[in-house]
Amino acid sequence: MKVIGITGSSGSGKTTLTQILNKKKEISVIDADKVVKEMSVPNTDYLNAIKETFGLEMFLEDGNLNRKLLGNRIYSEKESLEKLNKLTFKYVVEEILKRIESTTQENKNIKYLIIDAPLLFESGLNRYCDYVIALIANRNLKIKRICKRDNIDEKTAQSRLNIQKEDSYYIKKADFVIENNEKCNLEKEIESILSNWGR
Repeated sequence: MKVIGITGSSGSGKTTLTQILNKKKEISVIDADKVVKEMSVPNTDYLNAIKETFGLEMFLEDGNLNRKLLGNRIYSEKESLEKLNKLTFKYVVEEILKRIESTTQENKNIKYLIIDAPLLFESGLNRYCDYVIALIANRNLKIKRICKRDNIDEKTAQSRLNIQKEDSYYIKKADFVIENNEKCNLEKEIESILSNWGR
């Protein structure tokens, strides 16, 4: 079984690509964002650490995380983003590594295990990948996709992109790069990579 990392900035099309891959029987996908959400429930070590770091004001009355409020905080304050990332790397990466191990042991028919992680390199998860695929796209197109996906205005989408890595960062570090602009056929691109290298 090969472990493949997929990364890129917001709006580059990672979710669309993993949806394509999820349909294939020989592929299993670990979505880092989903893992974060699963661990962001009351009484987990991860959520308790967030509470200690950011305070009770980031939580709803029922004890759940106020995602919108925390999101606004980290997208407007670089220091807050770095603090959250540090916690995420500590708790979520550990959980992802456990899932990699369990998938390896329990699913012998899986040929490819995909790790979809925006912060793949920053978290160090790339060290556990056989190779990494980065998605890049025109900035204006990424902004358009973010606005549509999250129902936000262009200014907010731009601020989110501004605190993320430029495409050049991913191009330098990844083994394969897919330029996911309007005319890109993602399914054809990923099949080409798997057939030419992975299989």
